[in-house]
Amino acid sequence: MIFSRGGFRQTLFAATALFGVAWWPAIAAGPTSVEPIEISARPISEFQIGRAEKQFGPLEFVGGLEMTSSSRDFGALSAFRFLKPGGEFIGVADTGFWFFGTLVHDADKRPSGIQNFRMQQMVDRSGQPIVKKWEVDAEGLAVKDGIATVGFERNQRVAQFKIDPDEMKAPFRQLDFLVPAWEIRQNRGFETVTHANPYGQHEGGLVVVSEKSLDKAGNIYAAIIEGPHKGVFTVKRNGEFDITDGAFLPDGDLLLLERSFSMAGGVKMRLRRIYGESVEKGAVADGPVLMEADMAYQIDNMEGLDVWVRDDGALMVSLVSDDNHSILQRNLYLEFILHQD
Repeated sequence: MIFSRGGFRQTLFAATALFGVAWWPAIAAGPTSVEPIEISARPISEFQIGRAEKQFGPLEFVGGLEMTSSSRDFGALSAFRFLKPGGEFIGVADTGFWFFGTLVHDADKRPSGIQNFRMQQMVDRSGQPIVKKWEVDAEGLAVKDGIATVGFERNQRVAQFKIDPDEMKAPFRQLDFLVPAWEIRQNRGFETVTHANPYGQHEGGLVVVSEKSLDKAGNIYAAIIEGPHKGVFTVKRNGEFDITDGAFLPDGDLLLLERSFSMAGGVKMRLRRIYGESVEKGAVADGPVLMEADMAYQIDNMEGLDVWVRDDGALMVSLVSDDNHSILQRNLYLEFILHQD
């Protein structure tokens, strides 16, 4: 049973997040293959439950989807990026799967469904599926020039793959993430992997931000791992929120998705705009909160974010949730316009 809000669902959600998932997806015994999956998508027209308001700070809610499927593999969606703005996408699940699909919009530009969705297990160099979760706990994703860069937790690494929706192979390269390995907590690694603004000081280089690997001052480890100004920096930790994803905005600022949960308050999500000039080697990056939402809103365990420009010029922010393969949680897609006034 799914509860839209209330103390009972909050307690169950927090217990699930703390003590583990309800079940694991099926593991293939032989060579992996692409699995077509049918997605049922229920439209979400209100972000705040029971209220028709659309504006939340500088963010305007466009619409959303609650996604379900009969496939045991579907879920645990931890990061995604659009290959075509607002349309075709690629993503990673923290159970060691790639996923691909196409987001569909209606005549009013609201998200209306998911088409051509398919999943494929991550494989080793012999093409065999990797069955140990600690080896394929994929959390962060960046895409550029046909290359997918993935951040993994537990077995901490940042690896690159050639994008082939019909047959994703093993990584062809592993990158130095610069932060000392002993500073990265086992389950608090690089959930943000993103390319900087191509015209900014980092010239499109990769930037990684950990979920909750803290330095002695309590700030969150991050690094610029490509470009002319490579180096380690930190992000100011603001309250009890951890970082689950991020993407650079066209003006060079970094938009971060953050999450918190507690047994008493349930889950919360937040969007924070980090000033681009503070993303520098040795600096403590910081910036204002744009929006915060709790379980009185249509949220869940929000883990994935992408930024894109709509055909009419609107700056869009898209979010997805990770249901942890639990019947107590939901797979959500949410879409907003970010107004720059």
